Amino acid sequence: MSIGTLLLIVLIILLIGAVPTWPHSQSWGYAPSGALGLVLVVVIILLVLGRI
Repeated sequence: MSIGTLLLIVLIILLIGAVPTWPHSQSWGYAPSGALGLVLVVVIILLVLGRI
């Protein structure tokens, strides 16, 4: 397993965990998952281009 694949798996898990379902995080909106989604897209693009 390469470091890129491991990083992709960790980012997907963080993206799922950032969805505001807990009472203390409902006021955050979708900002945490949106930011992690952006990071995930960048990592996927870098994986496709072979930079990672």
